[in-house]
Amino acid sequence: MSERRQPAEQPSGARGGPWSLLPLGAWPHVSDIFLFAAVFAGIYAFAHVASNWLGPAAPHVVIESNPWFLFGYAGASLLRMLIAYVLSLAFAIAYGYWAASSATAERLLIPLLDILQSIPVLSFLPGVMLGMVALFPGQQIGIEMGAILLIFTGQVWNLAFSFYASLRSIPSEMREASRLYGFTWWQRYRQIEMPAATIGLVWNSMMSVAGGWFFLMACEQFELGNRDFRLPGLGSYLQTAAGAGDTHAILWGIAAMVIVIVLLDQVLWRPLIAWSQKFKLEQGASAESASSWMLDWLRQSQMLARLHDAVVAPLTERIAMRAARIPPEQSGAPPSGVRRWARRSLAAAGILVIAYAVARAAMLLGGLSPAEVADVGKGLGTTLVRVFVTLAIGAAWAIPTGVAIGLNPRLARIAQPLAQIAASIPATALFPVVLLLLIGWGRGMELAAIVLMLLGTQWYILFNVIAGATALPTELREAARVFRFRRWDRWRRLILPGIFPYLVTGLITASGGAWNASIIAEYFHFRGRIFATVGIGALISHATDTGNFRLLLAATVALAVVVVLLNRLVWRPLYRLADTRFRLEG
Repeated sequence: MSERRQPAEQPSGARGGPWSLLPLGAWPHVSDIFLFAAVFAGIYAFAHVASNWLGPAAPHVVIESNPWFLFGYAGASLLRMLIAYVLSLAFAIAYGYWAASSATAERLLIPLLDILQSIPVLSFLPGVMLGMVALFPGQQIGIEMGAILLIFTGQVWNLAFSFYASLRSIPSEMREASRLYGFTWWQRYRQIEMPAATIGLVWNSMMSVAGGWFFLMACEQFELGNRDFRLPGLGSYLQTAAGAGDTHAILWGIAAMVIVIVLLDQVLWRPLIAWSQKFKLEQGASAESASSWMLDWLRQSQMLARLHDAVVAPLTERIAMRAARIPPEQSGAPPSGVRRWARRSLAAAGILVIAYAVARAAMLLGGLSPAEVADVGKGLGTTLVRVFVTLAIGAAWAIPTGVAIGLNPRLARIAQPLAQIAASIPATALFPVVLLLLIGWGRGMELAAIVLMLLGTQWYILFNVIAGATALPTELREAARVFRFRRWDRWRRLILPGIFPYLVTGLITASGGAWNASIIAEYFHFRGRIFATVGIGALISHATDTGNFRLLLAATVALAVVVVLLNRLVWRPLYRLADTRFRLEG
């Protein structure tokens, strides 16, 4: 992996940006002052919010429509999003690494991951929220942790698929070289595997956070029977405004969300994109690369440099030394007797828990009527058709657009923030407008459902295609120019094979997003009325509204069965094709 570092002497404002007029290169301590102030403000805000979380739960939450409350709402939602993202990233790396490094684990973990990402959030919502409230009785932190875990379920699966696919697409000669040189697991992870996955993780992180905004409205505005689990935040503000048909409040909420997204893009995602370019698999440097005024600014910080030298470097060295104590020939040694019995005990306990859950589910499902079974089958088939329609429409425009953005850094600087904003705006906030436009048609709700599912899923394809096009080696693109490939040959021999592993990941996560979006697209509250159409999402939403847990379980189990079949018949063969035919190797 090539690592192209920016010249240290380059002024931070050389490339433009909001701070281009501030001579930070001449005043090296200015970066430290601003950085220290930002860290101090963040710690104070976190401590203030944490003090509220540790207090008693409010029996009834009132969501104010006054735009002045949006400052506090935006901060609360952003904190929940960031905590959920950190948890998602840690889980995705561990899960993806386990699935990619063990063929036995892969056969179980990947279908399970596909099931979990496809089960709608509302299927998790009652159980997770009630469980967290029971774990922290009478405290606000229980409701907050429930919302964070539900946002986590909307973010983590995309990251896990991305990390797994990146590890599987590492060239075999690089793995062989690591074995010949006796790399420890830590050296292999730090110098080969994590660099290979970085570009995909960065772009899918943006998509995951955007997906978190999509489900924020359901997570912050949740009521079960006469119990109120609502939380103050942007999601609950937009949901309240949409339910009341308050167009002005909807516009204020969307404006606040756009401001937060733009700030995140400038201070987090744009620096990460520019930094991740050094991990492209190529021999030389690209003619053009992504840039970030924020990254240039942070490189001027002496405080960060000292923190790296005093903390990060010694910690990394200590981990490397500890990993080096295990000889390479012993790293794959069979487990000891104690470990073997511990694993067997855990497996037996897991089997008992699963058996108990299956027995309880069977008892609950035994009371289903024939009409309810027929409704589940009809709804599942209808939603399946909508999922494939949305995937086809999304891929038709996202593939050429994503390739154009990924291969053109100048275009990416403009289009990437716009795409991130568009992906982050919850489609449910726009759904009232779509309904008003289409409800007069004879089949307006069916078309509106497809539009909303498309708004919630097409971005998974776009961001993964952008990541794949960005990771294309410059040498291959130059070779295509030298040999004067025609446009079709360039797509057939270079672009489509190069982005294929990323495209498969995008299609899988988009299908999961489509199943999730169906719970809102097929069953929507608007101005005191319920607009619904036939579909498994409508069944799940209706069962949640009425507290019909038997129908909720039946719809969720049927959905899981269909997802497993899709994984076996469609996604696994595509992954195998990407792994055997379209891997970048010498």
